[in-house]
Amino acid sequence: MPPFAEVYRQYFDFVWSSVRHLGIHGAAIDDVVQEVFIVIYAKLPTVQQPDSLRSWIYGVVRRTASGYRRARKPDESSSVQVGEIEHAVGSHSATPLDVAEQNAQLALLASLLDELDEPKREVFILAELEELPVPEIAQALEIPLNTAYSRLRAARLAFEAGLARRAARLKEKGLR
Repeated sequence: MPPFAEVYRQYFDFVWSSVRHLGIHGAAIDDVVQEVFIVIYAKLPTVQQPDSLRSWIYGVVRRTASGYRRARKPDESSSVQVGEIEHAVGSHSATPLDVAEQNAQLALLASLLDELDEPKREVFILAELEELPVPEIAQALEIPLNTAYSRLRAARLAFEAGLARRAARLKEKGLR
């Protein structure tokens, strides 16, 4: 098992983006990420399968974020925010037009993700944005492998259908 310092360096970005994707916003992200690494530090020596460390870490992230969401005020939104996915798709210095186009694309992505139910959205984000293989997703979410594949397939279909609806609306308005 790698030492904690190495795990921290290697997985910090993954933990950070996963916390954001799981509906934690603003200043609470730092607190939840810290809680995640406290749990990892305490339980790292007990990991049975070092080769599936990333999925084990995601399980810690998921449980910690879930505990935070249960404890927070019910009026706080759990929808996907544009800022939550910027890290996953990357950012670069660009012209104002490039930034405007990227913001529009991020808003569209956030909107399409909001249309997915939570189980499908979680699998879709892990597969498409975090690029985890489906067997790791199944292990991290503690669901059967076939269920993970089924959710991903359904999420992709729903995502594509939402994208097609938006394209049709734009075409109707003569914007495309």
